[in-house]
Amino acid sequence: MLRYIIRRVLGVPFLLLGVASVAFILSQSTKGDPLSALVPERMMNNPEIVQAVEAQWGLDKPLPVRYVVYMKNLVQGDMGTSFNTRRPVARDIAERLPATLELVVAAMIVGTTLGMAIGLLSARFRHSIFDNAARGFALLGSSLPIFWSGLIMLYIFSVQLKWTPGTGRLDARTQAPEGVTGFYTVDALLAGSGGLFIEALSHLALPALVLGWSVIGIVARLVRSSLLDALGQDYVRTARAKGASERVVLINHALRNALIPVLTVLGFTFAYLITGAVLTEAIFSWPGIGSYAVSAARSLDYPAIGGVTIVGATAFLLANLVTDIAYAWANPRIKVSG
Repeated sequence: MLRYIIRRVLGVPFLLLGVASVAFILSQSTKGDPLSALVPERMMNNPEIVQAVEAQWGLDKPLPVRYVVYMKNLVQGDMGTSFNTRRPVARDIAERLPATLELVVAAMIVGTTLGMAIGLLSARFRHSIFDNAARGFALLGSSLPIFWSGLIMLYIFSVQLKWTPGTGRLDARTQAPEGVTGFYTVDALLAGSGGLFIEALSHLALPALVLGWSVIGIVARLVRSSLLDALGQDYVRTARAKGASERVVLINHALRNALIPVLTVLGFTFAYLITGAVLTEAIFSWPGIGSYAVSAARSLDYPAIGGVTIVGATAFLLANLVTDIAYAWANPRIKVSG
């Protein structure tokens, strides 16, 4: 197992370089003029200024030369400078990534916990009213577009019922806690501020529920179907024949095997949520890398597009690795060759 993990980890940098190459070539091959983000519109008719800006940002060089320079800098850990913010892309992403991670982690906790509970109870009370209602709820979660469910829930819970605050990570006049982890909820606890923690949590709850609803649907349906399949296996019948209670049979015997397909899906879901949190961040004015990616795509900010792509690819690769390890843990019959 250890050799397998080391081999997979060592392969990650090469895969990332391949992804970065594809992202660079595709972004530079699209139609559009990145100079619009670098030169004010009133100066676009001045050829001297345009040439000076092109030379400054390396846009006057042929594509192969730009590619070599970009990859050389990337190997040294330099993602370039953003056309929009005029700051290193790595710094921009480092400042925004904690906001996205906090949202995604909260969505995964909400989605996984509620999804497993709903799926388990649905399998336990198969074909009951609860089962039918839970399946309808799960179907809605996995089929409704996030922008639609987000707007509806924002209107109901924030505008009408006023149970949750509107948008943002904190109220407009609230000072953010001192950055230790970048997670406002965690940093508020580390600072010993219960009020700030409650405020950060109240802002986080609704966007996490919106983003996690799709996870609830996926997990609930998988757990239910996997549990029903496991409950028909011989080892479950043997456990029942030995006098085990239904709760013990369901949780101790059937649930562990039923979790194997769920673990596989959860790994990719986490990576998907990181790259797919764009709509949720846009609806709730969440200052994460999703809004940063949208701004970069609109202005053909090549360095920022490449940086966000690398972050997304890293999330997918790490999620894939963790999933494989969890899969082997959950199913000891699987032998990993190293």
